[in-house]
Amino acid sequence: MRLMGLDYGDKTIGVAVSDALGWTAQGLEVIRRTTEERDLGRLQDIIREYEVSEVVVGLPKNMNNTIGPRGELCIEFSRSLHERLQLPVHLWDERLTTVSAQRTLLEADVSRRKRKLVVDKMAAALILQNYMDAHSKSKR
Repeated sequence: MRLMGLDYGDKTIGVAVSDALGWTAQGLEVIRRTTEERDLGRLQDIIREYEVSEVVVGLPKNMNNTIGPRGELCIEFSRSLHERLQLPVHLWDERLTTVSAQRTLLEADVSRRKRKLVVDKMAAALILQNYMDAHSKSKR
């Protein structure tokens, strides 16, 4: 069973999925947000296609570990996702994942235009990979 990671933003949702063994995360796509119904419908299609069993949503916390307005929106989105999909949905601290994704793309000399197209799915992959790494260590 695979996991799906999401980087939920104002305009886009970055999507990543794990490999079948749950070892690595790969960025899959960036969904341009339109309506909640369409956004959740697309996620539902991906979940069916990749046989996803659990979802991890990035939770943007402030540096002092508090949750601000953006975090509250992610919590509400994760609730909607759980109600619609009837799958476990986990929130995972995503502090600095987008910054890390941007830095990696800059170091790889990816153009600004291309960075804009892939940064959200790369951030989703980082969120998912961090979640999987933390949970694989706790099982040892």
